[in-house]
Amino acid sequence: MARSAMQSNASAARRPRLVLKGATVKPMNLIDRAIGVVAPGVALRRVRQRTALDAFARSYDGAGRGRKTNSWRARSTSADAELAASGRVLRDRMRELERNNPHAANAISQLVAHVIGDGIIPRAKTGNKRRDKKINDLFKQFVDNCDADGRLDFYGLQSLAFREMVVSGDGLIRRFNRKGKRGAVPLKLKVVETDLIDDTRSWSLRNGTYAVNGIEFDKRGDRLAYWMFDEHPGSASLGVMTGFVSRPVDADNIVHIYEQQRTQVRGAPWGAPAMVALHNLGAYEEAEIVRKRIESCMVGILIGGDENDGVGIPLDGDQAPGVYDADGFQLEKFEPGMFAVARGGRDIKFNQPSPTGSYEAYKKASLHTIAAGFRMPYSLVSGDLSQVNYSSSKIGLEAFKRLVSSVQWQIVIPMLCQPIWDWFIDAAFLAGKIDTDYVPVEWNPPRFMSADPKKDVEATLSEVRSGLKSPQRAIAETGFDPDEVLEEFAEWNAKLDAKGVVLDSDPRRMTKIGQAQAEPKDPSAKEVTEDGEGQEKADDE
Repeated sequence: MARSAMQSNASAARRPRLVLKGATVKPMNLIDRAIGVVAPGVALRRVRQRTALDAFARSYDGAGRGRKTNSWRARSTSADAELAASGRVLRDRMRELERNNPHAANAISQLVAHVIGDGIIPRAKTGNKRRDKKINDLFKQFVDNCDADGRLDFYGLQSLAFREMVVSGDGLIRRFNRKGKRGAVPLKLKVVETDLIDDTRSWSLRNGTYAVNGIEFDKRGDRLAYWMFDEHPGSASLGVMTGFVSRPVDADNIVHIYEQQRTQVRGAPWGAPAMVALHNLGAYEEAEIVRKRIESCMVGILIGGDENDGVGIPLDGDQAPGVYDADGFQLEKFEPGMFAVARGGRDIKFNQPSPTGSYEAYKKASLHTIAAGFRMPYSLVSGDLSQVNYSSSKIGLEAFKRLVSSVQWQIVIPMLCQPIWDWFIDAAFLAGKIDTDYVPVEWNPPRFMSADPKKDVEATLSEVRSGLKSPQRAIAETGFDPDEVLEEFAEWNAKLDAKGVVLDSDPRRMTKIGQAQAEPKDPSAKEVTEDGEGQEKADDE
């Protein structure tokens, strides 16, 4: 028997063992101990298997099934399937909130104002100053004449397209090769709503092409076309002019901007997580208004009495006992501050409305939830600064600055601005305006407005003086062209010198503390040395 046990243990040792890191070995119970006396290998396998079973039974609490999570429904659908089922409803509801809910309208406007602001400005960076100036001047002309509807400039189209992304989930700009004013680049842009995409177009063909939610792809996954209606599906004239028919539009003529949270081909409204909270808050405020109206209905009524006791107001003619106004009409509803009369009454009673004081606390809690859903600070969404001080607002805005910067550089610039710049360069090259079809560009988003500009300027100055940032970069972060600023400085200083004017703001003449600077030496001046020879000496001061 000893040899048999040894062979059994040896064979067990040769079997592959299940090693679970971090698993706690289950203690041996009475049966394991009894088996271990006769067959230790069997007992060991029992303990190991029970330990493995316990480890595999563990899971995330969020994935657990039980009484607390029975009502939790989560489907294993793709992002495109979810948007196909819910995208239209989300868009319609967010637009309704933007129209009628002041908090939603404010949150959307704040996002557009902080991300786009006055506009994200491009500047050509070819390395040739003359060529850069020519291209930048050409683009400035394009900025004022790029809108196909003739209403907005390029930066206004940026704001409108980004607003469409926030509200509807998708911002779309379509290009048209049209001639503009004389000398202008033949390119026009038009913002179109995402509703024009026929999201019923979904298929898969044998040649490898397929369509998802109205967007057609080739077998490599590159976008081929957007299936779009000529008119908005909700237009009153639809069917009269073009009919309910969608047509493919070349994807090269469409700029599509959306937040890609998963691998979806279209986006969802930015404030989708806050939509229910916004709707509930609106319903609560409406109910609170009704409650306040009821609370304000302080009504006095004469009651009691008998028509034969001579006390109270007698009945007139065929009047039945009841509550009447001064003109003798029986009342069916009460108004605030009214005084009603009960015919046959001899006492006065007043109703006692019960006010509630939970409105402010509930609204603040709801606005915190809404702000979190929009990923914005509470103070920006609500406009409530009563509990905000300098430190808390500074810390709160720092996180929002990071979000705004990531949206600018990861969504707006690569998905909206850069494709339009490429369109502009192609159109200018084909029209013979420039001699190259590729021009590197530098984008300058708007400066984030500061609550304390003095401290921010001092911080920027320290970064420049310590070599952490170049003056060109510091100027570009303000939204201005460094070369233009330098030219303006040179022109202004020349005018001051010509007039003999010395300003306190001129660092060439005055120090930071208001003391006069030494006269700058002329670099072309010659200094006579001891040997009598002239030698040019540069001013190192």
